[in-house]
Amino acid sequence: MSVADRSRRMSLIRSRDTKPELALRRALHARGHRYRLHVAGLPGKPDIVFAPRRVLIFVNGCFWHGHKCPTGHIPKSNSAFWLAKVTANRARDAKNIRKARSLGWKVFVVWECQIRSQKLTQEVADRLSHRIRSRPR
Repeated sequence: MSVADRSRRMSLIRSRDTKPELALRRALHARGHRYRLHVAGLPGKPDIVFAPRRVLIFVNGCFWHGHKCPTGHIPKSNSAFWLAKVTANRARDAKNIRKARSLGWKVFVVWECQIRSQKLTQEVADRLSHRIRSRPR
């Protein structure tokens, strides 16, 4: 694949409103939760924000954020670049989570592989819903 083709393909990858994020949002909304999206003033611009309960949810893609699952592997071509990129992403994620927690927020990270199917999404949404409701307003 040429550099131009690769660049064009990479530019099509979304950073917000991804399929996993939309699926989780729909499941949480169906459980009666209302939330804000991508709040810029919070560390890392979390994907889903429950402000009254001070809960943040990051929906991470396994490849981009280096999850330890089959999807989170480093490509064989240009592996030095990808290793550095994923390592930097993981360090940034950890810093943002620490910062949010120090500000009094409860942080949840949901991985793409955890919500790959409708059934898994519903299970994750049930667990999150319980934990969100258990937080005081």
